[in-house]
Amino acid sequence: MSKIRLAIVGCGGMGHRHLAGLAELHRAGLNRFQLVGVCDPVSENAESLAQQAKEHFGEHPAVVSDLGELAALGIESVDITTTPKHHHTIAIEALQRGWHVMVEKPMGLTIRACNLVRQAAEQSDCILSVAENYRRDPINRLARALLQAEAIGTPRLLLHNSIGGGDHMLISVWRHQKNSSGILVDVGAHYADMMEYLLGEVVSVYAQSRLYERIRKNLVTGGPAGIYTRWQREMPAEFEATAEDAAYATLLFKNGVVGQYIEDHAGHGQGLWQRMIFGSTGSLELPGDRSGGSIILKLDGAEPVGDEHILDFVSDFRLDSVTAALFGGERLWCYDFSFPETDRKIIAIEYADFATAIRHKSVPEVDAYQGTHAVALSYAMLESGTLGRLVTMDEMMSEQADTYQREINESLGLE
Repeated sequence: MSKIRLAIVGCGGMGHRHLAGLAELHRAGLNRFQLVGVCDPVSENAESLAQQAKEHFGEHPAVVSDLGELAALGIESVDITTTPKHHHTIAIEALQRGWHVMVEKPMGLTIRACNLVRQAAEQSDCILSVAENYRRDPINRLARALLQAEAIGTPRLLLHNSIGGGDHMLISVWRHQKNSSGILVDVGAHYADMMEYLLGEVVSVYAQSRLYERIRKNLVTGGPAGIYTRWQREMPAEFEATAEDAAYATLLFKNGVVGQYIEDHAGHGQGLWQRMIFGSTGSLELPGDRSGGSIILKLDGAEPVGDEHILDFVSDFRLDSVTAALFGGERLWCYDFSFPETDRKIIAIEYADFATAIRHKSVPEVDAYQGTHAVALSYAMLESGTLGRLVTMDEMMSEQADTYQREINESLGLE
């Protein structure tokens, strides 16, 4: 079977991370793509990605600056890894050209942008997949299996708390700018998708949001896998932040579960990571995403279970064949890889799912609806904080609650 002709559009830090994921899939003998083009208006970024691709695959993909030039290469699919404000325009044009699309999260910079992509996907015969990686962590797969097996009875309460960051820049300047994808959307879309992956859809949100740290400092940390260092060195040492950096929310899920949510990227002192789910007979304490740590299961009157015996509660649990091949087993309760290794393995799983959807004309794991819903849940916290009231997800998805987003839509020309 011939390989699917692919181009990566956006050759900055995320583009380089995706290339590492594609290379990981290639080394495992599971790659169904042929990378024939890389696209970026910054030629230095595109050339860097193309050179690394040659080292991985033995072939140098064409370097181009726009989608029009890609068309001449016989492209069948694109992986969009640009900054979020460009996601919707590139995805729509690609779908209209008849190309399958995988787009990084957030699927669009606003719900309106996401809905435009959804419309384009519905009018196309092509696949639209959202590259949402946290849910693909083998430990999160196990967590979902435990919940579905009612290992803690009926879920009642979710605690999701993430606090830290102080006044430091998170990876890049644009992640702290309201009109470029503020941090509560960029990171929050991950958390939103994870909560709904584990517990189903959220139906309403009441929240407060804040912008605490108006001046952010660039410490050149390199970010995930150290890939971003070269770009961080060119960013200012200090800059003004315009996007909120903290949200405190109460969520109601369709199944009746209540969620208490804190996402505070301006936290000082003791940092906190917590994702716990309480049910009618016990609780689950989950480790950080992509950490490889173990889940702690606690049932009434019993000792906590945090080792391989947790698998006894899910006798039918099996990872899919690609994940099992990449992580080394079908029934994992923990793993021990460095962050760069874990990161590229999970991105490899995204690519494998995208290829399967293309080949079988099936629905990808994270489709346009779920990609939009995750963005809507992130913005629900900001809209609730702006409006001073509870908002429903129906209001969010239909753009009826969009006061916070109006300025962003205007900046995108989506008034």
